[in-house]
Amino acid sequence: MPFSSLKKRIGLKLNLNDPRWGSDNKDGNKQAQEGKKPDGPPDLDQLWRDFNQRLNSMFGNRNRNGGGGGGGNGGGSDMRGAGITVGAVAAVAGLIWLASGAFIVQEGQTGVIFTFGEYSHSTGPGFNWRWPYPFQRDDIVNLSQVRTVEVGYRGSVRNKQARESLMLTDDENIIDIQFAVQYKLKDAVQWLTINAEPAETVRQVAETAIREVVGRSKMDFVLYEGREKVAYDTQRLMQAILDSYKVGAQITNVTMQGVQPPEQVQAAFDDAVKASQDRERLKNEGQAYANDVIPKARGLASRLTQEAEAYRSQVVEVAEGNAARFKSVLNEYQKAPVVTRDRMYLDTMQQIFSSTSKVMVDSRSGSNLLYLPMDKLIAQAAAQDVAKANTTPPPPQAIMLPPESMPQVEISSRARDSRSRDASREREGR
Repeated sequence: MPFSSLKKRIGLKLNLNDPRWGSDNKDGNKQAQEGKKPDGPPDLDQLWRDFNQRLNSMFGNRNRNGGGGGGGNGGGSDMRGAGITVGAVAAVAGLIWLASGAFIVQEGQTGVIFTFGEYSHSTGPGFNWRWPYPFQRDDIVNLSQVRTVEVGYRGSVRNKQARESLMLTDDENIIDIQFAVQYKLKDAVQWLTINAEPAETVRQVAETAIREVVGRSKMDFVLYEGREKVAYDTQRLMQAILDSYKVGAQITNVTMQGVQPPEQVQAAFDDAVKASQDRERLKNEGQAYANDVIPKARGLASRLTQEAEAYRSQVVEVAEGNAARFKSVLNEYQKAPVVTRDRMYLDTMQQIFSSTSKVMVDSRSGSNLLYLPMDKLIAQAAAQDVAKANTTPPPPQAIMLPPESMPQVEISSRARDSRSRDASREREGR
């Protein structure tokens, strides 16, 4: 029943402006008989008795005689009414106390119950009840939530924490690292009972693990190609340490937010990086040039070697052939010297005159008619002009004709002209 309706049915007005507040019963009754208003506050005993009477009238114990039953009976009814009131209030308070032990666990969460501060049991999702305080208490832990720990910064990468981010590498260089660790809870009991501050423990373990991994690595490896390897090794080392500490956390991911040299030496480090890049570029260019030149030189050397081998083989074979031919000619010459000599002379003359434009004329014959094959001479002259344009002609060779084997020959064109002039004079004289 609401207190306002209860207050109306009882008719009790607890007001500081009540004229009976603080005065005894006799003075109040006397002033009431005289028709005067009491000067002080009302009597508390009288107010309590009025409250009990009205409360008893609500539960059916109202005195029908209107309080005229004597002082003894009035005191007994007041005591009974007070006991009933206290019992009702106690019952309501007990129900409220028992109801305070009910709690609800959502999906993905687990409830951990402690009895007098010691772990008792765990509860699953749904409606659950425990003994109210001070006997038992419950802690609800979210196992599906992804928690994040930031090392080297807070909130943003610009908000650096130099005490956490500055680390020493294996080659004695200082490096600035900011990274984030994401994890879930796999054991709520260990998370709540083993460590006093489990979140701070995870942060310290993350810092310890990455300092150990970076301390075993070179600076260039951490800055460039080894970021993923450093994150992976840090995650494995963190999980091993947390399992040994029984924190109850499962590391899901380690993300590198920023890896760079300290700000104080950033400019010098950039210059060193540029110099290293220039060195690598020049090295690659030199290697490319070497890869282009060396195979060509090797090919040229191999070709020259093969040509020399071929020339050597050719010269040897020609010399051997000439020696064999000379031996065979020598044998024939020894058998018939005159015939062999004449044959060699004729072969030589044939070979020489086949490539010349000279004409042989027998001067001992008495014929005045001179036959010149002009068509062949013109064709041969044109062929020689083409050959001169393409190649340098061989030096002229003197032709020696022995007098005993060949008739007298006039080769020069001037001689032919003088002879023709003499013939013409003879014809004119006749």
